[in-house]
Amino acid sequence: MARGLKHHRLWAGAGWLLVALVVYLSLVPHPPEPLSFEHVDKLEHTFAYAMLSFWFCQSYSLAKSRIVVIAALVSMGIGLEFVQDWSGYRMFDVLDMLANSLGVLIGWLLAMTPLGHAFTYIERRLR
Repeated sequence: MARGLKHHRLWAGAGWLLVALVVYLSLVPHPPEPLSFEHVDKLEHTFAYAMLSFWFCQSYSLAKSRIVVIAALVSMGIGLEFVQDWSGYRMFDVLDMLANSLGVLIGWLLAMTPLGHAFTYIERRLR
């Protein structure tokens, strides 16, 4: 749990809703395609997992907790690719796994910058 977050449960709950959205979009037969160019899905995977990682690394600021977050998100990205393969209507793609993992790394790195205090900043402004 991040030190000083008064609304930790709210932040964590919103994060779990984001996880549910990523899982849904990963498994729905025809996900929305807001952008259309070759390999755009890799960019979408990277962005989604960067957002998840950044979000949860703010909610859990201890190094051990962040390691768990990173491992869980990388595992989720790999696992969802296998589930897509088993679905019969989605495709397994190792490059998607790499994009997911890259996104987790980017989110973790962003959380170590001043941006990583966004939740704390927002809570202070709301007081």
